[in-house]
Amino acid sequence: MSKQVTLYGIPNCDTVKKARTWLDANGVAYTFHDFKKAGLDASLVKTWLKDIPWDTLVNRKGTTWRGLSDERKASITDNASATALIVELPSIVKRPVLHTGDAPTQVGFTADLYQQIFKN
Repeated sequence: MSKQVTLYGIPNCDTVKKARTWLDANGVAYTFHDFKKAGLDASLVKTWLKDIPWDTLVNRKGTTWRGLSDERKASITDNASATALIVELPSIVKRPVLHTGDAPTQVGFTADLYQQIFKN
């Protein structure tokens, strides 16, 4: 049985490029979801938040976060407020997000992490 692998991100992100290159080089079939073009919905984000803490999923080092007012930043305190922010501003998501269907959803990319996920 093959895994249904989906990689979420934006095409011009360097880390997403590295993840896509790794998947291609290792023969992993996947669907790419460009969330700047296709967006994200609350139900998908809530699925991710079952495996990923909101404060990991929200990229607080990126320009989208830095562009928020201090008041808005302070209002992001839990899954519900993070979900609303992510649906409104998908660029705030730490990238890439990898969903394989049978393993916990992962965020970010390292060759070692992907090697562990796809070792079977």
